[in-house]
Amino acid sequence: MTQLVIFLQAQGGGAGWMNMVLLGGMILVFWLFMIRPQAKKAKLAKQFQENLQKGDKIVTIAGIHGVVNKMNEDGTIQLETSPGSYIKIEKSAISMEWTNNINKAATPAK
Repeated sequence: MTQLVIFLQAQGGGAGWMNMVLLGGMILVFWLFMIRPQAKKAKLAKQFQENLQKGDKIVTIAGIHGVVNKMNEDGTIQLETSPGSYIKIEKSAISMEWTNNINKAATPAK
């Protein structure tokens, strides 16, 4: 009977180690497929917003189209939506995907 108890305890210790390896593998997969791509996308969006210049055509996340008229020091942009009509928006409100799509459509195909 004592040998049976020792045998079962030995197997239980290995199962705990295996559970830790499985948990670590799940965390690794989660990081590879969820966290890493999201961080990379956020870094690209921030770089895109920092590289904006006067005259760039942009689209906001609300769907407002316009041309950058002025870059302010407080992290805002003066956007010309129609000739003579300006609005002040945050840099973080610019959609990188939509802006790239309208700029691709504006360039002629080769």
